[in-house]
Amino acid sequence: MNEILSLQKITKTYYLQSEDIEVLRGVDLTVSEGEFVGIFGPSGSGKSTLLNIIGSLDKATSGTVRFNGMNLEEHDDTALSEIRNKQIGFVFQFHHLLSEFTCLENIALPGLLDCPSPRDVYDRAQHLLEKFGMADKRNRLPEQLSGGERQRVAIARALINDPLLILADEPAGNLDDMNTNKLLEVFVGLNHDGKTIILVTHSLDVERFGTHVYNLREGRLYAM
Repeated sequence: MNEILSLQKITKTYYLQSEDIEVLRGVDLTVSEGEFVGIFGPSGSGKSTLLNIIGSLDKATSGTVRFNGMNLEEHDDTALSEIRNKQIGFVFQFHHLLSEFTCLENIALPGLLDCPSPRDVYDRAQHLLEKFGMADKRNRLPEQLSGGERQRVAIARALINDPLLILADEPAGNLDDMNTNKLLEVFVGLNHDGKTIILVTHSLDVERFGTHVYNLREGRLYAM
């Protein structure tokens, strides 16, 4: 399988007036195409920080991040923004849907940036709604959806540009057990379709579906 992501000796330190806080202390990770990587750890262990560094939303204090053959530190903010939009799909604990836009519009939005054919984007968005069993809700606003439905729309939005990698940060953190299981089934289905996924969570349920599962503790990753 082709290697999509490689982290080498990643550290992250926050320099505060009163103290320096080491969050990551030398993280190594390799992810190949088609893998479903689960990263488990308690709140405050640095999971979100690690995911933000992988997705170039934050920069490591030291170490190297290589994504799809590129050293991300060699790219400026404009190039990184394009890489994020076209090649990485993000799903967060809070869905971050735009309240004034419909489901269809929210899903299509990332695909409309620098797109010569908006109709094709909306067609893809409609297909994703159908894939997730939400075609009848295409014109609903986020406030008219349940929590689980909002997260499915957020996942569909992350898929609109057919990214190489999906990063999910506690995507079921605000859902009940039933909707959590449904959401995990969505990710499992996407992985079966060939999508590469990194999901971070504080729940040990990650062991049920990840092809590789790690525990992040004391700033380092340990295979489980």
